[in-house]
Amino acid sequence: MIEQVFSLSRGDEKAVERVVFDENVHYLHMVFGKGEGLPEHYANSNVYMTVVRGTLSIRLNDQEAHRYEGRTLLKIPAGTKMNVTNQEEDTLELIVVKAPAPKA
Repeated sequence: MIEQVFSLSRGDEKAVERVVFDENVHYLHMVFGKGEGLPEHYANSNVYMTVVRGTLSIRLNDQEAHRYEGRTLLKIPAGTKMNVTNQEEDTLELIVVKAPAPKA
């Protein structure tokens, strides 16, 4: 078989899965309930964030929080301060791609 196959978790339980983490790309699958999210951090590469379902609340650098609903793709430059949370009742599911893959 030439291709590699990866499976993503299903359900509403909190998850931060490193699906593909190689020298080319970092591909992550994330699921957050209300009030859950990521610690504030700086993007260590260009980040492509797809909201699969739910509503993302995100603060970038010093701007006010913005909300993005499912079927939305964000492109966030490397070095941007990020604060990612789910402030809604519905489960938030994200696909995050870092390209190029961060070094170390």
